[in-house]
Formats: sequence, structure tokens, C-alpha cells
Amino acid sequence: MAQHKSAEKRARQTKKRTAVNRSRRSKVRNSVKKVEVAIATGDKTAAQAALKAAQPELDRSVSKGVVKKRTASRKLSRLNARVKAMAS
Repeated sequence: MAQHKSAEKRARQTKKRTAVNRSRRSKVRNSVKKVEVAIATGDKTAAQAALKAAQPELDRSVSKGVVKKRTASRKLSRLNARVKAMAS
């Protein structure tokens, strides 16, 4: 347990930041999952719409420091390739 006033404040800040980051990470995972589900069902228009929604979510997570830039880029690239490969 924190003993100093500054350490107590740091503990409070960490708790808040963890909750915010967890929420952001969850949003990213859910948006990516929606794209994957649409791909699995074979609905290209739904997959494209889900990908269009997932892209800003991933970009936002990068700017907030939740996900690294290259990780987001890799995920988007792979999802985009899978959507493009679908039969229209």
C-alpha cells in the first residue's frame, strides 16, 4: 500500500488510466471481431462496413498509446486483405 501522499495519488491515477485503457482496448477488439465475424459469414458488404468502422478505432488506439503503430497497421492490412479476397 502507498505510504506517501504522492504515491497515493499515483495509485489513484494508475487505477483510472488502467480502466480507460481497458475500455479502449476492448473497443478495438470488438471492432476487429465484427470484421472477422462478417468475413466468416461471407457477407462482403458487412465486412467492408465493419472494416471502415474498425479503422478509425485502431487509429485512435494508436494515438492514445493503447496499441503500437505497427501492430495496428499489421492488423488493418491483414483484415483489408481478407476482405478484398472475399468473393463478391
